[in-house]
Amino acid sequence: MDGILPLWKERGMTSHDCVFKLRKILQTKKVGHGGTLDPDVDGVLPICIGKGTKVIEYLQDSGKIYEGEITLGFSTTTEDRSGEIVEKKAVDRPLTEAEIDRVMAAFIGKIKQIPPMYSAVKVNGKRLYEYARAGETVDRPEREAEIESFKRTTAPIYNEEAKTQSWRFQVTCGKGTYVRTLAVDLGAKLDYPAHMSELTRLVSGGFSVGQAVTLSQVSELMEKGQINQALQPIEEAMKEFPRIDLTDAAWQKVKNGQVLSMKSFGIKKMPADLIAFFYQGKLVSLYGQHPEKNWLLKPSKVIRNEIAQVPQA
Repeated sequence: MDGILPLWKERGMTSHDCVFKLRKILQTKKVGHGGTLDPDVDGVLPICIGKGTKVIEYLQDSGKIYEGEITLGFSTTTEDRSGEIVEKKAVDRPLTEAEIDRVMAAFIGKIKQIPPMYSAVKVNGKRLYEYARAGETVDRPEREAEIESFKRTTAPIYNEEAKTQSWRFQVTCGKGTYVRTLAVDLGAKLDYPAHMSELTRLVSGGFSVGQAVTLSQVSELMEKGQINQALQPIEEAMKEFPRIDLTDAAWQKVKNGQVLSMKSFGIKKMPADLIAFFYQGKLVSLYGQHPEKNWLLKPSKVIRNEIAQVPQA
């Protein structure tokens, strides 16, 4: 079984929990996920199966779309609603939509983030959440994130009793963006402690809500022998990459991992992304620029080196 399964991860489960359960359901060990989702977050989690695991890193690199809720008035240890409160400041006056929108707009573009302590980023060989659980703090490396859009989607709601203010939002962002931290940093710009009170991932790896299936639906499809209804081809993960369809002669070279001339494919300038080579409609290899010779292409990852021959009519 090879392909990509857009899974709808439910809340209360880790991404690894999903992989563990799917290995049993699909009866295969070669299963991996294309982008971690926190336990409190639901949404689209691309699952790579069989040869699909070879494209995991490219799914992780893709842009994502989230919708959620930001709450001003208190911050937490985890930067979301699951953590313990660490700072409180009453929102005595509800902020206007214009005030909120102006600050949200300032986050569009390339920004700097400091990863939350409860995250999987490694520092000195240990993940940050390991330090956090041990009650330790360490210096965290600043990272760059890219925000394509960040907009409020509902009117702000002011809670007179709790002295908090919340609103829903949608964000389109690049790889490695911590939406929890985005909420906290936004609050700081508005001069209030804040946290991400809810989050759902709508799009990841090019797969959206409408394509996603739950674990129970996967089990049902497996029992009926209909899992292919939910399984997406590996090729879907590379649809944004430059594509070249190989001739029979070129396929013989590619399947043996040969270095190739850019000119032989009419390439005058190397694209920013890797080039996806296809043969008979199947993704077979990813090539990038040779590290020493600018006019040559070198294999970056072999996906398939065998293609079943289609019987001639």
